[in-house]
Amino acid sequence: MAGKLYLVPTPIGNLKDMTFRAIETLNEVDLILAEDTRNSGKLLKHFNVSTSMRSYHAHNEHKLTEEIIRQLKEGKNFALITDAGSPGISDPGYLLAKACIENEVEICALPGATALVPALTVSGLISNEFVFVGFLPVKKGRQGKLKELKNEKRTLVFYESPHKIIKTLKDLVDNFGAGRKASLSREISKKFEETLRGTLGELHETTEQRNLKGEMVLVVEGNSE
Repeated sequence: MAGKLYLVPTPIGNLKDMTFRAIETLNEVDLILAEDTRNSGKLLKHFNVSTSMRSYHAHNEHKLTEEIIRQLKEGKNFALITDAGSPGISDPGYLLAKACIENEVEICALPGATALVPALTVSGLISNEFVFVGFLPVKKGRQGKLKELKNEKRTLVFYESPHKIIKTLKDLVDNFGAGRKASLSREISKKFEETLRGTLGELHETTEQRNLKGEMVLVVEGNSE
């Protein structure tokens, strides 16, 4: 019988967000595929997980996927983890999950930590319908994507890094207008967790004045015109 691929979320900050089921699964599989074995090694050591790891990330996933599928079809059980959050959400996972489906290999996605849900629910913006954008293109296609999203009526959710947040907010102000309501959450689940609310213009001004650190989730009001 073919094995199974488990997509296992890992904490985005607070290690207490690791689930009992996630730890149990990581202990039981034959191999853990990790985005960064050094980062994941610290996590596994903390939870006394001794299962072997193999590196699986954006730069080698095309090369390794066929081999992994072969081993899964031979009966091996693998878990895929990323540096933080749920595999496949702005992280490696999609390609392997798609290959499993095409090869009739069972996939089990465990529920767990992800940054977009807490940021959305504390934003104060409409959350029953939203569009998860993730990271905007850095250069090619960026302006086209912003123009495409300008008239989207549903709430928009973006991921952004601290060294790009000022530019992203400036681009959003230029394309959406300074008055659009927004919320910026950073360091989610960590000691210095913070959520800033206001307009895009106000948030842009704040990020220019403060040296904000940590991975960020930006939630933006949809176009109500």
